[in-house]
Amino acid sequence: MSDHKIFSMAFSKIYYLYVQKAERKKRTEEEVIQIICWLTAYSSDGLAHQVGGGNDLATFFAEAPTFNPNASLIKGLVCGVRVEELEDPLMRKIRYLDKLIDELAKGKSMEKILRS
Repeated sequence: MSDHKIFSMAFSKIYYLYVQKAERKKRTEEEVIQIICWLTAYSSDGLAHQVGGGNDLATFFAEAPTFNPNASLIKGLVCGVRVEELEDPLMRKIRYLDKLIDELAKGKSMEKILRS
């Protein structure tokens, strides 16, 4: 696995950036929590522990209870790169989450975001 700078960023910092992005677009922190829990199978309490625990993104994803099998349905561009074509599994997971938060900020319904 290559060592991207983002892998060592604090998950709590990224989490609060996601919340700020959502709230700027009139969405809620609860929706951000729902998305993260759907993707990673963390419980709300488990996610709160991760936010307060000081873990980096690599640890956050490594400790995730499981990864949603429907994540492979997430397709599209994030930062000019197709998420489905990323080879590094950790980077793909990070970009999946980025893509879901982007969809939230663009006003998509939670049903569509969560691939229901």
